[in-house]
Amino acid sequence: MRIETCHFCSQPCYPSKGITFVRNDAKTFRFCRSKCHKNFKMKRNPRKLGWTKAFRRAHGKEMTVDSTLQFQQRRNVPVRYNRDLVARTLEAMSRVGEIRAKRERQFYKNRMAGNRAAQLEADRKLVAENQHLLPPEYRDKIEEALDENLDDMEMEGDEMTVEDLQKSAINQEVDANKAKAKGKKKQKMVRGKGAEEAMDVDE
Repeated sequence: MRIETCHFCSQPCYPSKGITFVRNDAKTFRFCRSKCHKNFKMKRNPRKLGWTKAFRRAHGKEMTVDSTLQFQQRRNVPVRYNRDLVARTLEAMSRVGEIRAKRERQFYKNRMAGNRAAQLEADRKLVAENQHLLPPEYRDKIEEALDENLDDMEMEGDEMTVEDLQKSAINQEVDANKAKAKGKKKQKMVRGKGAEEAMDVDE
């Protein structure tokens, strides 16, 4: 059983699935679904569509040079069945899968680390340029939060944007207001006497 590759998005095309298109010069194109077939007929470039493998490779989102990818080369020479050869091949396939997963994880971590630093720099620039848009009471708080969370973001690996900082500052303000209102006394209206104080209320 041979698993083909989609000509447009590079996903696997399993037997009896997908669409096969044969051109006048006898060249065959295999597509995993009608979406790829329609985009191919519309002469769209796979490198400009974000859901294709070609786009991800062209924009540095996947490993393009990996020695383990050579393991999937076609071998059209028939080989006589050998039980030891099959066992060694299965072991090699599992080992190659582990190596590829490890390299992909490391590649993803390196890519995300670069994005996190760029995002932090963009957030700081956005805050610096648009100070006049923030309420006066939140301007200093956001700057302090940016300075305090700089090291935490690098250690934890989380991305904190300006919107998150604004929400945290607003939440702190709301909590302070709730604490102030905690000691207030509840009043009840009495007919002919007006407002009358009742017991303390803990919210």
